[in-house]
Amino acid sequence: MNELLQAIRQNQVNKTQYGAIKVYRESFAAYGNDKLLMIKENGAKKLLVVGNGILAGELVGEAQDDFKLCPLTHANRLVLNRYFPYTAPQAFGTQIATIGLGDRLGVASPGHIKTVRGRAIRPILAQQSVREITLTGRTFNDVLDAASFAVFQEGYKDGFGADGDHLKAESDIRMSLDLGFTMLTLDCSEKIDNTVAGSPLSDIAARYDLLPAATRKHFEERYAGKTFQVGGAPLAFDQASVMKYVLIYSAAIDFMKKVYFEYITKAGRMIDFEISIDETLTPTDPAAHFLVANELYADGVAIHSMAPRFCGEFQKGIDYIGNLAQFEQELSVHAAIADHFGYKLSIHSGSDKFAVFSLIAKYTKGRFHLKTAGTNWLEAMRVVAKVNPSLYRRMHAYAWERYGEALSYYHVTTDWNAIKPLSEVADADLPDYLQDNNARQLIHITYGILLQARDDQGNSLFKDEFFRTLDQFEAEYEQALIDHIGKHLQLLGK
Repeated sequence: MNELLQAIRQNQVNKTQYGAIKVYRESFAAYGNDKLLMIKENGAKKLLVVGNGILAGELVGEAQDDFKLCPLTHANRLVLNRYFPYTAPQAFGTQIATIGLGDRLGVASPGHIKTVRGRAIRPILAQQSVREITLTGRTFNDVLDAASFAVFQEGYKDGFGADGDHLKAESDIRMSLDLGFTMLTLDCSEKIDNTVAGSPLSDIAARYDLLPAATRKHFEERYAGKTFQVGGAPLAFDQASVMKYVLIYSAAIDFMKKVYFEYITKAGRMIDFEISIDETLTPTDPAAHFLVANELYADGVAIHSMAPRFCGEFQKGIDYIGNLAQFEQELSVHAAIADHFGYKLSIHSGSDKFAVFSLIAKYTKGRFHLKTAGTNWLEAMRVVAKVNPSLYRRMHAYAWERYGEALSYYHVTTDWNAIKPLSEVADADLPDYLQDNNARQLIHITYGILLQARDDQGNSLFKDEFFRTLDQFEAEYEQALIDHIGKHLQLLGK
């Protein structure tokens, strides 16, 4: 410790290891006469502050002479945010590409930062949905704390965002904004009527006639019998399509407007407001996308991005399933609509969609938002399979026994019988499980079950050993993310 303290006082922290202490050199920062560094000692990361100034006084920790060791607590994160603004999240607006890098584990952000550093894209490091928070047993503060400390650790000063992802309840929206989240993804799925698509026209007409006369008049005068040219593509509306779109989306549009005017405009700061209409049973018609956006902008609602439900399948953690020619044709129109209004097209469940990344880059002209999350968990499991095969075998077997519990949360088309039995796989081949779509989906959807598994005495079955393994092989996990997310960015032209 003495050698490290002397190096800090002389601004010469030039090693990554001082005895048993690991040093994150990129974190070195100063405020006044106080100097701050992130270290890891006995498996625990801490802030080491040298000096007796105002920063040292506000950080809470164990004081010894002129230095203090401070744990990575929520209170200490807030102190960092005040004195080092780059550790606080920000909004990015519509003119630069962004990538959501949902870190369910709280340890992936350093690898994500190393991946995006120097590229023409900005990371949304803190990105979690209520579902993910519930399944991992974390809080929204935990998510933001982990991202901020990772930014400090890596000395990353290009900016990062924090997304309250797929929020539906106003209480959650209010909470995320109060906590300082800089992006809100509004999940409108509960306001979208999935019973309309596929219904006979007579039924649609009967239901439509029950709507208020003023509502019917508004939409018919604005759309029925009209064609809008967007990016060279004609978007035509007849009476039948107007009736269908109004029944499907009108309640969702009202919800979007309410949230915008009651929360976004009153936040007192810039918020990246994203609309999610992708959690539906049927793809979003380009004409429906246009109608939703046109209704918002006509009433003064400006959004950061919109996520339609694309044709084909965007399942978790595997490549695109569907007709690429159809996808390209519809993507071109969706992207043109986003350009027409000035927001970014957002692609949800974007992990591992390698077949369509080049198309996304082409038609959005490199201005998009892409969400990823589960793929980072899968890369963690790939590392575990390589370096701790015994743990991987136990986790895989447990997931296989209980995957049915996870199917209420995720839609997958897994062929469970195609997953090769563990008994037939050598340790050296365990990482290959994560190359197979069926095994990937098995591990993907069971993350919450695995992380919360307990024995009869209430002890963690896997979580503690899992995190110890990732801590021990920290560099290997970072490199796995650099390689995997880096492949995403390369194909996206970033």
